[in-house]
Amino acid sequence: MTKEYLEKAIIIKDELISHRRKIHINPELSFEEYETSAYIRQVLDKLGIENESLAGTGVVAHLGQGTKCVALRADIDALPIYEETELAFSSKRPGVMHACGHDLHTAILLGTAKLLKEMEQELKGVVKLLFQPGEEKLPGGATMLISDGCLMNPKPQAVFGQHIDPILPAGKIALSPGFIMASADELYWSIKGKGGHAAQPHLSNDAIITASQIVLSMQTLMTKYRDPLLPAVLSITSIQGGSATNIFPEEVRLMGTLRAFNNELREALHQRILEVSNSISELYGCTCEIIIVKGYPALKNNDDTTSFIKSIGKELIGEKNIHFWEPKMWAEDFAYYAQEVPSTFWFLGTNAALGNINAHGLHNPKLNPDENAMTFGVAMMLAAAVEFLERERRT
Repeated sequence: MTKEYLEKAIIIKDELISHRRKIHINPELSFEEYETSAYIRQVLDKLGIENESLAGTGVVAHLGQGTKCVALRADIDALPIYEETELAFSSKRPGVMHACGHDLHTAILLGTAKLLKEMEQELKGVVKLLFQPGEEKLPGGATMLISDGCLMNPKPQAVFGQHIDPILPAGKIALSPGFIMASADELYWSIKGKGGHAAQPHLSNDAIITASQIVLSMQTLMTKYRDPLLPAVLSITSIQGGSATNIFPEEVRLMGTLRAFNNELREALHQRILEVSNSISELYGCTCEIIIVKGYPALKNNDDTTSFIKSIGKELIGEKNIHFWEPKMWAEDFAYYAQEVPSTFWFLGTNAALGNINAHGLHNPKLNPDENAMTFGVAMMLAAAVEFLERERRT
């Protein structure tokens, strides 16, 4: 059954590579994917697939008919990174690169669209193809596509998505049920004291000392106010203040991120961050403004749809090539689909060097995934859509 999907995908491998390279050479940042969106629509139009623009630069396509529906998602944006691969099809835009594999995701979904069109009359329902903008930037393109109605008329019974894993060998996938990625919140502090001469600290209110105590207290907060059985990470990633050796600055700024799986813990930590930061600032005679920008929620894979994808994977590539995905404190706006509809997100191996752990990972300027692995990605997406609709028809 599913072996046929892989055979179909292998036949169009050259097309997949062509799509990927055209997109890779012309990367566009989040919510600026105008040429990418136009290219996607051009390909879909040539295939005779109904499509429309949503969420500005997003594209949603439809195949088949009926009340049963399944959706497949690919993200289309690039990152603000200078490419260092020296490939013949390297980014032509300095400072912008598909360093997270979204070019492969898009090419895979375009290839899947072609094969779905060829078997459209056999489909037992509707397949929606979600080419989503802005995964790399808040508020996340998923929120905008959903707001524009991508999960309506008809509403999917499941949404499936995948992401390349440049460490996992090509020909393998990794997935697991439950929480697989964390929520991600941005943290910003502005600590204001009283500047003055460094030789007269008693006449100043030291914003640097205050900021230092806040940094240390944030780590203590994670050990003393968090249930040790609940994963969470609070990382301070930037401290900015001062410009000379003999001057106390008026202001020090901090930045960081909070990651968690449990939403109650997430909200409780928000409150403790505010309380502790303000208390420390008051202690040192400073004031503190804290801005917490709530990011993507934690991504939770549905048990039933994940079991289904695992069964598809076993038939397609064999049980030995299905790996358990160890949850990461990364974040993904696919989580918004999972909050609305039973969903599963898995990882596609793209390492040609048999799992070389020194391979360049995601968000690396030298990222160079194995393009041949896209055939497995197409086969998985194709099988997921067709077989899910067949399963739904029988229930």
